[in-house]
Amino acid sequence: MKTYTITIEEQNIDTPKTLTFEMQDREDLLAIVETLNAKSGLAENEATRLAVALRLMGPVMMKDRKHPLFANFFPHFKDFMTNLKKTVKSK
Repeated sequence: MKTYTITIEEQNIDTPKTLTFEMQDREDLLAIVETLNAKSGLAENEATRLAVALRLMGPVMMKDRKHPLFANFFPHFKDFMTNLKKTVKSK
């Protein structure tokens, strides 16, 4: 299990706000970012944002997939992830 510290800093204001939290993940987030940057066909910044977003949301949704917030979305997420994995493996 890997542990990451995520920091978000608000920019372009006089008194910036910062949000910091830790997350644990069985996946190597940095390797996923590298893979999506290299093989997704997205711009680097967009691929990085996508990789981080998926690793933040995915495990929560998997754990609570029957929760009313995720029930309708989960099948579409599963299809999206299957397509994403096929896309990056084929390149």
